[in-house]
Amino acid sequence: MGFFSRLGSLIKSNLNDLISKAEDPEKMLNQVLVDMKTQLVEAKKQVAVAIGDEKRLKKQWDEQAALSKDWERKAMLAVQAGDDELAKEALFRQKEHDELSLQFEQQWVSQKDAVDKLKVQLRVLTNKIEEAKRKRNILIARQKRAEAQRAIQSTMAGLSDTSAFDTFDRMAQKIDQLEAETEANSELAGELEGDSLTQRFKALEAKKTPSDMALAELKQKMGLLPAASTSAPKALPQNSTAKPDGEPKANNSAEPKTDPPSPTST
Repeated sequence: MGFFSRLGSLIKSNLNDLISKAEDPEKMLNQVLVDMKTQLVEAKKQVAVAIGDEKRLKKQWDEQAALSKDWERKAMLAVQAGDDELAKEALFRQKEHDELSLQFEQQWVSQKDAVDKLKVQLRVLTNKIEEAKRKRNILIARQKRAEAQRAIQSTMAGLSDTSAFDTFDRMAQKIDQLEAETEANSELAGELEGDSLTQRFKALEAKKTPSDMALAELKQKMGLLPAASTSAPKALPQNSTAKPDGEPKANNSAEPKTDPPSPTST
């Protein structure tokens, strides 16, 4: 029997723990406020009924007091008429109404005290509901802030994992390799377009940018560079070929040929 009792307690505790984890604070607080407002509506109805009873008792008290005065007036008329027996009956009726009036007065006083207390309790309940609304808003704001902080911490925890940054590094290496291969293919394609000498002169000419040319003009204008020679370069002779320094130039000028002397006759 003890085993089953402990098992039942364990099951109940697990269920309570699941319910506690499944509770949404915002929904729970809203439901509490709905219940409190429902209780407030019922309390207002009860207070309204109590106020109605108070007014009814006050009216009955006033009616009995008025009847008592009326029978007193009738007893006076009977005395004036010399009918004492009639006056006694009128006074008896007056006494009955006085007693009823006293009872209604006592009930009205008790009911009025109860109504005043109910009104105070109703105001207290109303204030508590307003306070609960303010606390609900504060608690919900705290809940949202806590959830946002938890989300940020979870994200930061994911970023602290090096696997994400390893992926970035690996992709950067792949992109670097792709750029290097593309540049190599471009250089290879340029070399295959013409002879290497032409490519070398193209590279030399490409180094002279418009900015370099503008700077050279400015320095020449300021006298920092010698003026460029305007004379045209001397043309080389058509039949002459440039020889390296130290080698004599070939003399291609035509010399008159002389015949060998003829033998003289003796």
